[in-house]
Amino acid sequence: MFIRELKDCPEFIAGDNCILREILHPDKADLDLRYSLAHAVVKPGLTTWKHRLKTSEVYYIIEGSGVMHIDDRSAPVQPGSTVYIPPMAIQSITNSGKTDLKFICIVDPAWRKEDEEVIA
Repeated sequence: MFIRELKDCPEFIAGDNCILREILHPDKADLDLRYSLAHAVVKPGLTTWKHRLKTSEVYYIIEGSGVMHIDDRSAPVQPGSTVYIPPMAIQSITNSGKTDLKFICIVDPAWRKEDEEVIA
C-alpha cells in the first residue's frame, strides 16, 4: 500500500510559475505508473505562463475560481470542473477569484522537463 500526504510533498515553483507539489511520479517512487499527479496553486489575480506539453494533461479544480485558456479559447472554471488539455496545446490558467485557485494536474505519460515548452 502506498499513501502520500500532500504536506509531505515539497513545494516548488513550476516552469509555468505556479506553486506545485508533485504527489506521484514514476521516476520518484517505486510505483508502476504511466502518469504523474501534482497539486497546483495559483494566487489571486495571477496567470500561469503560457506553455505546452508534448503529452496530454488534465486539470481538476478543487478550490477557487479561474479562467482556463487553451489555444485561442477561454472558459471559466470552478470547483468540480475537469479540463482536458490536448498534447501541444498552448495553455495557461488565470485565478479570477479572491482566494487561492487549487487544482490537481494529471499528465499522461508522466511529465518530463524535456516535454514542456514555456512560452511566457
